[in-house]
Amino acid sequence: MEQYKQEFIGFMVDSQVLKFGEFTLKSGRKSPFFMNAGAYVTGAQLQKLGEYYAKAIHDNYGDDFDVLFGPAYKGIPLSVATVIAYSRLYGREIRYCSNRKEVKDHGDTGILLGSSLQDGDRVVIIEDVTTSGKSIEETYPILKAQADVGIKGLMVSLDRMEKGLGGKAGALEEIRQKYGFDAAAIVTMQEVVEYLYNRPYKGQVYIDDTRKAAIDKYYETYGA
Repeated sequence: MEQYKQEFIGFMVDSQVLKFGEFTLKSGRKSPFFMNAGAYVTGAQLQKLGEYYAKAIHDNYGDDFDVLFGPAYKGIPLSVATVIAYSRLYGREIRYCSNRKEVKDHGDTGILLGSSLQDGDRVVIIEDVTTSGKSIEETYPILKAQADVGIKGLMVSLDRMEKGLGGKAGALEEIRQKYGFDAAAIVTMQEVVEYLYNRPYKGQVYIDDTRKAAIDKYYETYGA
């Protein structure tokens, strides 16, 4: 496994963003692990997170895009931190854009926060994690309603490697098939398990035999 992936897994654990236990997800699934980018709360954490995202986006999509779109609400700090890192690392000025949950009817009106969208803009969507693909079903119409933009791809920090809404292919693969744009992740859950299983990280084993069995059972039902 690449060194930066090992570092990112450790970074998620250190930041208490990746947790293990029993969790109910937005999709309604009961999961033995949970990833919450909202737990990145310090300046140092957001700086490092933006750098990981910027490197992954650059590796997958290069510089051939104009706007980084982060769906409300968690996508807002993700997009801001990443465009800052992208400017510093690659000297490329990418605009950030997010949506509001409610349309604003005074002052800075509309549904968008940050940059406006123009016909011909090339957009990369950034999210913390995609479990079933439901969030893209909400995001895609918002983007296309604002302007005739081209979606370059989606970048998430963790690919949970679960079935999408169609119940067969993985969520990221379903997105590729349905919308025609790429979808990628900094790390996959398989890589997380591979790295943490029965291996002490800073003196603690996060995935022991019992937890590994719970994860395996979960993937028997929901794994792609």
